[in-house]
Amino acid sequence: MAVLGVATSGGHWFSALAFGVTLLKCLLIPTYHSTDFEVHRNWLAITHSLPMSQWYYEATSEWTLDYPPFFAWFEYALSHVAKYFDQEMLNIHNLNYSSSKTLLFQRFSVIFTDALFVYAVHECCKCIDGKKAAKELTEKPKFILSVLLLWNFGLLIVDHIHFQYNGFLFGLMLLSIARLFQKRHMEGAFLFAVLLHFKHIYLYVAPAYGIYLLRSYCFTANKADGSVRWNSFSFVRLISLGLIVFLVSALSLGPFLALNQLPQVFSRLFPFKRGLCHAYWAPNFWALYNTLDKVLSVIGLKLKLLDPNKIPKASMTSGLVQQFQHIVLPSVTPLATLICTLIAILPSIFCLWFKPQGPRGFLRCLILCALSSFMFGWHVHEKAILLAILPMSLLSVGNAGDASIFLILTTTGHYSLFPLLFTAPEFPIKILLMLLFTIYSISSLKTLFRKEKPLFNWMETFYLLGLGPLEVFCEFVFHFTSWKLKYSFLPLLLTSAYCAVGITYAWFKLYVSVLTDPPAGKTKKQ
Repeated sequence: MAVLGVATSGGHWFSALAFGVTLLKCLLIPTYHSTDFEVHRNWLAITHSLPMSQWYYEATSEWTLDYPPFFAWFEYALSHVAKYFDQEMLNIHNLNYSSSKTLLFQRFSVIFTDALFVYAVHECCKCIDGKKAAKELTEKPKFILSVLLLWNFGLLIVDHIHFQYNGFLFGLMLLSIARLFQKRHMEGAFLFAVLLHFKHIYLYVAPAYGIYLLRSYCFTANKADGSVRWNSFSFVRLISLGLIVFLVSALSLGPFLALNQLPQVFSRLFPFKRGLCHAYWAPNFWALYNTLDKVLSVIGLKLKLLDPNKIPKASMTSGLVQQFQHIVLPSVTPLATLICTLIAILPSIFCLWFKPQGPRGFLRCLILCALSSFMFGWHVHEKAILLAILPMSLLSVGNAGDASIFLILTTTGHYSLFPLLFTAPEFPIKILLMLLFTIYSISSLKTLFRKEKPLFNWMETFYLLGLGPLEVFCEFVFHFTSWKLKYSFLPLLLTSAYCAVGITYAWFKLYVSVLTDPPAGKTKKQ
């Protein structure tokens, strides 16, 4: 705190925040890491040891390469640094290899590439207006936003304990958002196109980018009532955007097209043979659907309405498995999830076109696209909630309504990540970091909007406080109950279902806000 005090007085507060979180990341190096650590080590080995033509066919390990080509080239570049740390990590046949030098290299590679995320946060802070003047630096929106992004609890535990490379990817996304706020549309489009070829999960928010760029860049003017002026359409701008997408895609996929390997690449990127839900159900609509199916199954067995011999044993004992078989409710297909997702996204896209609100409207549409895809998508990972939480941070310092939604979404979404860290040594770490981030988020935003209505009503307060008893039950009480052997899945099911309620509520509340907000009125587009 003393360091921060000196830095803030000298005007270097952002550097102090970035330096502080980097130190914390270094302290987390020895902590538990998940199988994703081996996934990325294997990808280093694949891209370093094999020609490009074999990257998407190699299957020595079960952790095959299933990210787009730009990420494969990113691993290839890292591998040429990794060989100076430990050459053995680049051997394809060294499965589950994890020497101390390998650990240091992979941990520091995540920390180093986070520099892009830090820069993107700095650029996003420039996009925050200064309407809310404050005497104290710590009460200014830019300072609060910097802390909410740089010290984001979810990103810290997913990248620097669990292990992934989300930081620089979210950096690309935030930087593209900042460029659109700055009216640098071509740069924003380019950055997002590059991002899609690093990790295809960002397709979730592609509709928001496509509609916003068409509406705000290709059409150069609006009518007095805010509707589009059709004769202002610029074909040149549309061609320029299309050219960016084409060139980036050609650079990424072109070599595999030349090798006639695109079907193989896409089969790795979109593995629809996986189940509806991940092993631990992401807290979305399908978690509630699955929970209802389990409850109805138990009731059906108790009332002897179901034949126990016809119910798969795994569905009622081991619990959360990827190939979940519904017993009472209809099974869900990939096509059904796609239709549900499109239906959920359409109203936000409609508002972005017919109720233009500038970059802020785009950001809200982006978040709704991310949340809708999270809510109804096929085989969604729990970590995907960060795709909505991080951009929502930008809205949270703008008005009290968005701050309230952000706090509900963030607190619930972050708690839903707890099952990722299931080892005993990490238990106090996740509890402490979660509490610190949550307390800061609530207190700072309450201070920022202290002259407005309370951020939570009684129901929302009661729900958020309920996370405490839930954690006590799942971590301590459950292990002393008779349910432990028969219903071993219960803690994960309760966590997933309880958090799904909060995330669904935040999604619905944001949608109501978007649908009821009036259009921006007469705007002059660049």
